Amino acid sequence: MYLPTLRQLEYLVAVVDLTHFGHAAERCHVTQSTLSAGIRELETLLGAELVERTKRTVRPTALGLDIADKARAVLAGARDIAETAQASTQPLCGQMRLGVIPTIGPFVLPRILGGLRAAYPDLKLYLKEGQSADVLDQLRRGALEAALIALPYDTQGLDTLALGGDAFWVALPKGHPLARKGSLKPSDLPAEELLLLEDGHCLRDHALGACGLPAPSQSFGASSLYTLAEMVANGLGITFLPEIALSSGMLNVSALDVRPLKTAGPPRELALAWRGSFRRDADVAAMGAYMRGRMAGLRVKRTAL
Repeated sequence: MYLPTLRQLEYLVAVVDLTHFGHAAERCHVTQSTLSAGIRELETLLGAELVERTKRTVRPTALGLDIADKARAVLAGARDIAETAQASTQPLCGQMRLGVIPTIGPFVLPRILGGLRAAYPDLKLYLKEGQSADVLDQLRRGALEAALIALPYDTQGLDTLALGGDAFWVALPKGHPLARKGSLKPSDLPAEELLLLEDGHCLRDHALGACGLPAPSQSFGASSLYTLAEMVANGLGITFLPEIALSSGMLNVSALDVRPLKTAGPPRELALAWRGSFRRDADVAAMGAYMRGRMAGLRVKRTAL
């Protein structure tokens, strides 16, 4: 019996994920003709059609979807074999793919990646930004080795390492009556003025959960913390900003009045997540320890606000 090659399985997974031969070829770093030939060889080997082709579209068959799911597990296992052998020589070397959510990445990564590269010069860290659901789905499928996320979130089937709390601050327009207070409680906040990120951002749910508030009735939701900060600066409402965003210096805090939000505990916890089956435990531990050690430097210095 002849078995599929890992390369053929990689081609199939790419086509199923992207439903486009050209984009799949780019992901696999081969020409489109090479990828197409590899898929046809796999179909001939298995004696079944895996991909429906027309002049304009590519659609996986039901069997193609099923085999692609199995192929992901095979490819993840093959990567684990190579990574386990490589990691046995030294920690945090070789390739690692890290997922990160947009309410963490821009504010944390620029402050830790330089030191991480200096400490582990043989590490090739590739970053993938996406919302929590997408990043964790890729992690579970083996497309990522680890993910930098915020808890609470459903991490069923994954291991997590807490890196530190990330408190919320309330951002107010300059001169807002609430700015007369040194800190704010959830009961101080007028729900009708609240501006939030759009659905799909876990920070939206964390902010509402921290205050015990229902989702506001308005349909508008901002796509980024930068947009929220600008809307508040223009007097359109109030919002929550995480401490890591304020301390990063990347938001125009001078155009806002910001006050700490008093809650029973940290509204969210930054965490590193990975698959329990991932064999490079020493790498995850080393990366997590480094990130956790840097978290103290990401706190807000109140005298600077």
